[in-house]
Amino acid sequence: MVMKSASTTESVTFSTRGQIVIPRRLRKEFGIEEGTRAMIYAEGDHLVLRPVTARLIRSLRGSLKGTNAWETFRAERQREREIT
Repeated sequence: MVMKSASTTESVTFSTRGQIVIPRRLRKEFGIEEGTRAMIYAEGDHLVLRPVTARLIRSLRGSLKGTNAWETFRAERQREREIT
């Protein structure tokens, strides 16, 4: 699912602890509520903040179908059990 792009640019300020306030309009547009977790990563010279919302999780359903992700996960869990 592709989110619509923000039509205006907004400025935020980082606190001394590295915190920012995401403007209300963007929180509403992206479904960000209190307690919403997010992924943050560097992409070139940009920081990308991606909220982990129910909408994102639904969009990922089936994305690993046809891969061996489940088998890899099970094998890794088995190795972890053998170590402990």
